Amino acid sequence: MKVRWQNIQRNYRCQDWSQSSYAGSDKGLAVGQRFKLFTLAVSALLFIIGLSVFLAAASEAGDHPQAVTTSNPSISKDELVLLLVPLSKEELLIEAGGWQEIVKGKAQEIVRTEIAVLRDNKAIDKAEELRKKTEATKAQLEKVAEKVAAIDEAEEAKKAEKVDLLESVTTLREERTLMLDNMRIVINELDAKTDKDDADTRAKIKDYRRYISTVSGIHVDVSDTTSAWVSLKGWVTSKQGGLRWLVNIGSFLGILVLSWFLAKFLSKMMHKAMARVALSALLVDFLVKSVHWVVMLIGIIWALSALEISIAPLLALVGAAGFIIAFAMQDSLSNFASGLMILFFRPFDMDDLVDAGGVSGKVSSMNLVSTTIRTLDNKLMVVPNSKIWNDVITNATGVTERRVDLEFGIGYDDDIEQAQHILEEIVASHPKVLKDPAPLIKMSALADSSVNFICRPWAATSDYWDVYWDITKEVKKRFDEAGISIPFPQRDVHVYIEKGMEIDRLATQNRNSK
Repeated sequence: MKVRWQNIQRNYRCQDWSQSSYAGSDKGLAVGQRFKLFTLAVSALLFIIGLSVFLAAASEAGDHPQAVTTSNPSISKDELVLLLVPLSKEELLIEAGGWQEIVKGKAQEIVRTEIAVLRDNKAIDKAEELRKKTEATKAQLEKVAEKVAAIDEAEEAKKAEKVDLLESVTTLREERTLMLDNMRIVINELDAKTDKDDADTRAKIKDYRRYISTVSGIHVDVSDTTSAWVSLKGWVTSKQGGLRWLVNIGSFLGILVLSWFLAKFLSKMMHKAMARVALSALLVDFLVKSVHWVVMLIGIIWALSALEISIAPLLALVGAAGFIIAFAMQDSLSNFASGLMILFFRPFDMDDLVDAGGVSGKVSSMNLVSTTIRTLDNKLMVVPNSKIWNDVITNATGVTERRVDLEFGIGYDDDIEQAQHILEEIVASHPKVLKDPAPLIKMSALADSSVNFICRPWAATSDYWDVYWDITKEVKKRFDEAGISIPFPQRDVHVYIEKGMEIDRLATQNRNSK
């Protein structure tokens, strides 16, 4: 029984152990499955986060497109201009920002190089001070010579490094100039495609231009002769420095000279063309001068563009200044309008004898503001055109014939028939007096002191004063020969003295004599 009971206990323990082992294996299986599920969930979460980050980056990249013209910073200006033509304003803003970043990087590189030059300068200065100190102790130390040589070698090495840095700065500046030129092209294209009412874009354009102006300068340390000389030499020999400005200045002068010759040539051609048309000399002179100055103005603008001066702001400034000047000079505008009316209606011409604006004489010259008249006593009078146009204009040269109005007086005791015969002989014998119209000689008035004759011969306009002066002189000469007097204004005063007044006068004389 005892053995049997032991066998039953042994069998029970084996069954209990097997059951406990089976339960342990089920528990291990559940923990493994849970771990796998946890790992899978974490992986899925990381995948979702990564996908979200990728999509956000892609979306951000799509919202902020990159500049396309900056892939080749050394692109030529002509190619850049063509690439910018189809771009919109928004795309040009991106291009401007991209070129600003490139210029900024190049400017930072130049600054780092210039800082290295400054550090080399300080090292050279320290080496120079140390060399001077060691030379001062030359008589006391034996190894001073070797130390001085080492210092000199270090100083020369620093100087050579400094020259290399300065030359690299020149190269960097040349590259920066090219990039700034490209950036200006982008800014100009953006400016052309931006409305005047777009204040935000206009402000950005202004900021870009200010940035270009700020970073485009050249810093030269004039206290350092080596730096100044290398910088100056590098700038003079640089294609984007001295050589570029040499070409620009040569182009500027060449364009001015070419414009001057072209203006002279076109003025002469205009004068010859106008000579075939029946136009006034004033209008011809005005047109010729206008052609000359228009061509010169275009040449000056063209020449300024050769100096890399932006013409658009200059023209805008001239337009604004012109508006202000026109508003402030309304009288001059009136003269301008009057000048145009005179040129159009042609009341007188060059060298005409006129009485206009209260001035008499020959027209010497005219512009759109004033007319210059040379008086008969050879004075130049400048008369505003508005005063001439708003006043009566008398043109004595506008006709081919002119009547000479003369008047002569003889005494009441002289023979009027003889006087008229003398006048008729003088007029008939003068070679410049016209036969047709016939001259008129008549006794016209019985004046207070004389009997007056009018003498009105006709002469060519150019002979007016010759006839006037010759007849006047001849009349005086012939009247004197014939004994005919030419009276002058006079009055006879008759004094009547009453009898009582005469007695008083005699009495007064007697008292005074005593």
